[in-house]
Amino acid sequence: MRGALGGPRLLLRRLREVMAEPVSAQARLDRIVIHIAANMVAEVCSVYVARADGKLELYATEGLNREAVHLTTMTTGEGLVGLIAEKAEPLALADAQAHPAFSYRPETGEEIYQSFLGVPILRGGNTLGVLVVQNRARRTYSEEEVEALQTTAMLLAEMIASGELQSLAQPGQSFTLQKPMALAGVPLCDGVGLGHVVLHEPRVIVKQLVAEDPQAEMARLEQAIQVMREHIDQLIARGDRYGAGEHRDVLETVRMFANDRGWMRRLREALESGLTAEAAVERVQNDARAKLQRQTDPYLRERLHDLDDIANRLLRQLTGQGPAHGGALPPNSILVARNMGPAALLEYDRNNLRGLVLEDGGPTSHVAIIARALGLPAIGEVPNITDLVETGDSIIVDGGSGDVQLRPPPDVETAYGEKARLRARRQEQYHRLRDTPTVTRDGVEIGLHMNAGLLIDCEHAEEVGAKSIGLFRTELQFMVAQSFPRLSEQFNLYRKVLDAAEGRTVTFRTLDIGSDKVLPYMAKVEEENPALGWRAIRIGLDRPGLLRMQLRAMLRAGAGRDMRIMFPMIATTCEFKQAKAIVEREREFLRRHGYELPAALHLGAMVEVPSLLWQLDEICAAADFLSVGSNDLTQYLFAADRDNKRVSSRFDTLSPANLRALKAIVDAGGRNGKPVSLCGEMGGRPLEALALAAIGYRHLSMTPSAIGPVRAAFLAVDLEAARDFLMPMIDRPDDCRPIRQEFHIFAENNGVPL
Repeated sequence: MRGALGGPRLLLRRLREVMAEPVSAQARLDRIVIHIAANMVAEVCSVYVARADGKLELYATEGLNREAVHLTTMTTGEGLVGLIAEKAEPLALADAQAHPAFSYRPETGEEIYQSFLGVPILRGGNTLGVLVVQNRARRTYSEEEVEALQTTAMLLAEMIASGELQSLAQPGQSFTLQKPMALAGVPLCDGVGLGHVVLHEPRVIVKQLVAEDPQAEMARLEQAIQVMREHIDQLIARGDRYGAGEHRDVLETVRMFANDRGWMRRLREALESGLTAEAAVERVQNDARAKLQRQTDPYLRERLHDLDDIANRLLRQLTGQGPAHGGALPPNSILVARNMGPAALLEYDRNNLRGLVLEDGGPTSHVAIIARALGLPAIGEVPNITDLVETGDSIIVDGGSGDVQLRPPPDVETAYGEKARLRARRQEQYHRLRDTPTVTRDGVEIGLHMNAGLLIDCEHAEEVGAKSIGLFRTELQFMVAQSFPRLSEQFNLYRKVLDAAEGRTVTFRTLDIGSDKVLPYMAKVEEENPALGWRAIRIGLDRPGLLRMQLRAMLRAGAGRDMRIMFPMIATTCEFKQAKAIVEREREFLRRHGYELPAALHLGAMVEVPSLLWQLDEICAAADFLSVGSNDLTQYLFAADRDNKRVSSRFDTLSPANLRALKAIVDAGGRNGKPVSLCGEMGGRPLEALALAAIGYRHLSMTPSAIGPVRAAFLAVDLEAARDFLMPMIDRPDDCRPIRQEFHIFAENNGVPL
């Protein structure tokens, strides 16, 4: 038998030749099983293909009854073939009929065969089918034979994944890789996108599977591994400057994989079966991924990312390919990625981009902020999405519900197409209202302002009828840059923003970095609780040179115009006064050097740290205006990390405690004659916006896409009636009755669109 198996490389070459022959798919598959049976000295060779309905269909056989082809099926987990598909592991038996999972199929005529060897046909860890050889005599298949059959299965995986066999399927049937799937994630940006998958960092395509020179392939593999290990060591050594932390732990895990002896042994075994170095890496990755995907232990499943990281590093080293992303896109592209930074998203051609789906990345991630700025339907935290898709797959993204429809059937595609058209009609209705003053039915005017962070955002102000840019996040310029922006670069951006606003007021927020907003060119400070750590104004006051440069750029950009600047995460009135003193110092510097100053300068404080709730009169006396950052204020008020899925939805923004705190802020502004606005996500949701107006807020800043729905809600409401309904619920003892539910019913009963 060893002599017969001395030519697995010869078999692979022969199968390659067969796959290139100009014959039908069925004829090609029939020839393949004949060659495999001959090489394996087996009396039977059969190929079962996994269908989208979960069944495994016999597609070709040498040795069994040919009439059983396309007739014999079994479900995943049924019989020996179904067991292999379920476990994604090889199965070798000397007496197959004695196995408890054996399932007799009389139409195949296989009762005369005793020994059995089956391997899964894997691609990306997904089982596409099962390859089986059988013999009449009872015999034990060697590890060498198992390895040879697994290698051969790689070629069949390529054939199945190409879609060539689809022509042989029964009407209405499709394969596993083509089956429709409904996935769920976390909404990042509202909207519906229909299109086709483009992988942000696509898998390296291994084109050459068969090795011409095994020794040369071994040398290539060992050299690539050595280079990869050295690169990882350098990354870890470079990271020592930043101390211990999660980034170090991740790299250490990757290094552990790169030095694992078992992994190296499996790579060498794959090479010995006749594969190239690249194909060997893909084979081992497929096998390991298939096992890890079926683990229920979250820790073991999490190792999938580490496995992919090390395998992709090695494949790119072997092929000389770098990460392929950015630039032009085909029409109607839906970008799919494990994760990505904001700069990477901005590298893509926006004209053809219709949506974004991420395995990682929550609503407050940097890339989510950019997606909202671009008005791009986006969903995050979709488990294993990159393993389930192929480039070109049809896909639908519903950014409102967080649903992803992968390879949707025609009726689902039609339904979502209608939803997209309905949304477009609704947006057109909002567009027609853009010049309509936002005045409630009882005559109260509400100012609707826009949040922005990129120059491109400012184009939306006119489009949606925003009264002003109520929040310009200056940190986004820093986050997408490759190095710290110079004074001239900051000045140019701020001036262009003011020009693009076309006379609308712009409220610039000084740099809000730290916590989850880490600049790529700055050392990350490891903290036990970064959300409560060194961030925002705390960095600015501790590094005054950084804050002074930004303020100087803003003041120069505002020459001759009204200028509004606010400081984030103010915890004490003293902090605000320190920041205000730095502004005065910079204004005096510019005056001495002959620069034109802003015609008017207004300095504000963001109220997002609960300690300010007990200093409201003092901060009102020091500041020209207040702006409530409801995202952070709510998470700090309830000690509920908004990025922690276990607690982020535990407390409601319309709870009595939150509404009382927000009312205290706007009441303090009224007492002291200081304007108060709110620029968190709460103001961009119609029901919450009505509640805010009912307790006294007259200025709300939100994402551009939220302005239309919020304006429509205000135009339909009698604000005095809303106030009369809401205030008793805020003042009553917290009896656990949800205010949201009762207020929602009130709004619907009064014809308010939500």
